[in-house]
Amino acid sequence: MKKFIETIKNIWSIEDLRNRILTTLLLVLVYRVGSYIVLPGIDANALQQFSEKSNQGILGLFNMFAGGSFSRASIFALGIMPYISASIAIQLLTIAVPYFQKLQKEGESGRKKINQYTRLLTVVVTGFQASAYVAYLKGQSGGAIIPEYGAFLFWLSTTVVLTAGTLFVMWLGEKITDKGIGNGTSLIIMVGILARLPQALIQEFTSKTTEGGGGLLVFLIEIAVFIVITIGLILLVQGTRKIPVNYAKRIVGNKQYGGVRQFIPLKVNAAGVMPIIFAQAIMFIPATAIGFATSSESASGFIRIFSDHTNGYYNLIYAVLVIVFTYFYTALIFNPNQMAEEMKRNNGFIPGVKPGKATADYIGAVMDRITLPGAFFLALVGIMPGIAAALRINSNFASFFGGTSLLIMVGVILDTLQQIESQLLMRHYDGLMSTGGRIKGRTAPANV
Repeated sequence: MKKFIETIKNIWSIEDLRNRILTTLLLVLVYRVGSYIVLPGIDANALQQFSEKSNQGILGLFNMFAGGSFSRASIFALGIMPYISASIAIQLLTIAVPYFQKLQKEGESGRKKINQYTRLLTVVVTGFQASAYVAYLKGQSGGAIIPEYGAFLFWLSTTVVLTAGTLFVMWLGEKITDKGIGNGTSLIIMVGILARLPQALIQEFTSKTTEGGGGLLVFLIEIAVFIVITIGLILLVQGTRKIPVNYAKRIVGNKQYGGVRQFIPLKVNAAGVMPIIFAQAIMFIPATAIGFATSSESASGFIRIFSDHTNGYYNLIYAVLVIVFTYFYTALIFNPNQMAEEMKRNNGFIPGVKPGKATADYIGAVMDRITLPGAFFLALVGIMPGIAAALRINSNFASFFGGTSLLIMVGVILDTLQQIESQLLMRHYDGLMSTGGRIKGRTAPANV
């Protein structure tokens, strides 16, 4: 505890780091306040029924990413999701389209152009999603739209406000990245998810301490299981396989370059949270399509399989999809041929492996082997909320037992801690997660 207090004092004593943390907190506060400002033309008192519907199915996923703004029909109802969708689309284009591949290799200028295309595509995606959200509000809001507000005026104002809201949230994320502690977009999503945790804990505690709920002991056991799952997820996120790489010696004049051994860290879970998001989206398609196509009772059993996350068949299909998408997305973002080419260009080689194609095949084979256990563990994490709900844990709290919520929280918190730790180690202080390289008797410069 004493070391933790000392670390906090060290963080606060560094002016640049202190300003970055305060800037981040201020921008996050602005985002959370905006998530409670209701759209023009909406009666905030009549949104209860709409809120319940918005927490189900794929809309519940959108609501989670938007920090509850979707169900509150706020000006940030679409959150940062259109920007994420545009970013994923541009990322796929950099793999498939030569023009975007060229931009990616142009360094800083190419990155600026790609960011500009991403922003423009975000406007287009937000416009389509805003129009769909207006249609959804009209059909499902249960009289929350004020009748005196004209239909066209409501559509126009809502589309403009939602588009502006998403662009403002995107700007907040970029400012947190530039002026704050980094990972702006991810941090905004994480804060929205984390804001639901206290209420979920209170609801679960209340349900367990009431008559027939199981008592305080059951609640404490659930907390212990939650902690164990979180620890396992930290190991998954941090797990890497290091491949040794040697660089040939070069003598230029009186100086020697190269001749050192380095490592290529391959992540066990290189795909991150994307396989779970893809799998969740796919699982909602059959039930939605069949529900629109037919209303017969014969299809009700099939619909229930794809809509009830406590169903055994649902979890089995979902786990298989997560494993498949883990390999698929890893193949999209991981390019062993490019890594082998860069190593060869810099006179690097893996001991015992020939440069070129043999190196690419070796790196690809290692990645395939370490992705398999990572994919299975990720699938287990994905179905844990369904298992928790089947064990009669409150649905809000059960969503934190794994899946997208916990994975994003763990990943973003670890990245943020690493950002703060790097700032501390640069100034010879002890880090947050391990003992840093503090030099005895030396203090940080007075003007830092």
